[in-house]
Amino acid sequence: MAISAIKNTANRVQQAFYNSMPNFVTGDKADKLYKTAGREISSAENRLILGATALMSQPFIDYSNSKIDEDTRRVAVCRTIAKIIAGTVTGYAVRKLSIKGIQACSHIPEKGMPKWKSFFTPKDVTKANSDEFKQYQNALGTFISLGVMLFTNFLIDAPLTKFLTNNLNKRALANKDTGGAK
Repeated sequence: MAISAIKNTANRVQQAFYNSMPNFVTGDKADKLYKTAGREISSAENRLILGATALMSQPFIDYSNSKIDEDTRRVAVCRTIAKIIAGTVTGYAVRKLSIKGIQACSHIPEKGMPKWKSFFTPKDVTKANSDEFKQYQNALGTFISLGVMLFTNFLIDAPLTKFLTNNLNKRALANKDTGGAK
């Protein structure tokens, strides 16, 4: 019951999003691609995709800002790169570990199995490998990861961003001072 309610809600949200998008690619093949991507790409992999896209675009936008001086632009580019790397690595790791943790704690109960292995298993699940059950695990893992990231943003992301920004800035300055030959 709980899994079907989650699936129905997810399908309605997915359909509403799909209906709001312009039809760039349509047809059965496109529909199959969209459904497969939505089913197979977890929030952890989605974070990697977002990070790679950001890394390929945002530093160039900062670098092209002609309203600021060269030193400020260099620091802005270094900080942007550092934020993207730190956020992507931490976001991916926390999401992936949370999903794996939920998977470890949501098995179909068997005789002699420790209680913790079925702690997050809904009562109405009969097939552990069903698509609905996998979506449940991914969704719950993602939800848990959001709570964890409230802490990791301050404990890991911020210090890692500062560390990476300083190192990237030192390299950029050294590269500038040597005329680009290093």
